[in-house]
Amino acid sequence: METELAALAASGATTLVGLMVSDSWTHVRDRLGHFLARDRGTEEAAEDLDTSRRELVAAHEAGDAPAMAGVAADWQTRLLRLLRADPAAAGELRRLLDSLDAPPREQQPPAVHNTVSGGTQYGPVIQSGRITGLVLHDPGTAPTPDGPGTGGKE
Repeated sequence: METELAALAASGATTLVGLMVSDSWTHVRDRLGHFLARDRGTEEAAEDLDTSRRELVAAHEAGDAPAMAGVAADWQTRLLRLLRADPAAAGELRRLLDSLDAPPREQQPPAVHNTVSGGTQYGPVIQSGRITGLVLHDPGTAPTPDGPGTGGKE
């Protein structure tokens, strides 16, 4: 049982820390705060989450991997302590983690099927939902049936 709780705490900490540096954080913060507020107020749990998030974001921006690992280790310890104190919390944490892993159906992007056709392509073919800051450079001449890079000229 202890091994299962430790594995669940590790999974919870990894998910929590991953969400803290993602765009999803604002959507899941309150749910996580509610779960963590078992032995104290929701406001105190939310403050702990916000403090950890600030530390994690600062470490992430500085490229400080040990500090980032420290935040994750801290949350793993906290979650393990919570799971040991309240065995019923394990089921709730599992359900919470499962719900965070799979976005609701209406939020899932629609399936996209792309086909490139029409013969040989002599330039980039890009398939994407969103592209920002893309720069393409023209090498000057494209390969032709006469040979690569000749542009049909001799």
